[in-house]
Amino acid sequence: MAVLEMFPYLCVKDTAAAIAFYGEVFGATEKFRLTEPSGRIGHAELDLGGSTLMLCDEFPEYGIRSASTLGATPVTIHLHVDDADAVVERALKAGATLEIPLADQFYGERSGSFRCPFGHRWNVGHSIEDIEPEEMQRRYDAELKKG
Repeated sequence: MAVLEMFPYLCVKDTAAAIAFYGEVFGATEKFRLTEPSGRIGHAELDLGGSTLMLCDEFPEYGIRSASTLGATPVTIHLHVDDADAVVERALKAGATLEIPLADQFYGERSGSFRCPFGHRWNVGHSIEDIEPEEMQRRYDAELKKG
């Protein structure tokens, strides 16, 4: 068996609004959407610079509920971008909530995280240095000793 691709698939309360938000913040473009006669979006795909993000509205009849409805999410989506500061700034202006301020991290990224208006956690970072795994572990151990 070979895994050929993997797509994040998010359930949101208002897919049309999420498409607009992700377009404004990440520059995502809509590939297509499948809409029921009621207006509920059963499936939408966005292109984020060559990566696909799939979205749908809630389908409680199938147990498909949004992070907003659940009040939490156990998942963090990490985006590696060219300018994390600019992305986070756009996200906050568009209605996201800052969770972890941007900072230079021990693992060689400048990163931080926010929660989008649809309840999902996004960690956004850009590379500031290349680090070998052994050095990253050494730095991680040092961070744990501080805490």
